Parts: sequence; C-alpha cells; structure tokens
Amino acid sequence: MEFNESLMHELNLLSKFPATSMEGLKIHHSADPALVAAATRLFDKGLITLNDGGYLTDLGREAAETTALLFGLLSPQ
Repeated sequence: MEFNESLMHELNLLSKFPATSMEGLKIHHSADPALVAAATRLFDKGLITLNDGGYLTDLGREAAETTALLFGLLSPQ
C-alpha cells in the first residue's frame, strides 16, 4: 500500500475540517484544482456532504479522526 498524491490531497483536506465542531468547509471554484478534485473524490466516497466541501458525514468524521490519529503517531515528537 502506498499513499499516492491524490490520497495525500484527500488526507490533507480531511485534516482541515474542525475536529470538535459541526463547522463545514467551502472549496471555492478558484481553489487549487488538486484540492477541488480531492473534495469531489471525498464526496463520491460518502465522506463529505457536498462535492465542494460541506460537512463531514459520520463516515467522514471517523476518517478525519483517524487521519488526525495517524498524523499524531507519525509526527516527530
């Protein structure tokens, strides 16, 4: 298993969602095309409510929490 560039964009986008609130994100059409594509893929996977951001779904919240855990485990102390 390898984290390719597309997956890294998705993980980075998931990490931008607030962990403790019900706030959402809006990805503007003028944003980096890689970020726009990552949002579309996360929407297609059922992790966010809109293809340009929105809110995390229950599955998305779980994915974001796991992303944060993984980042914490791999970050230098």
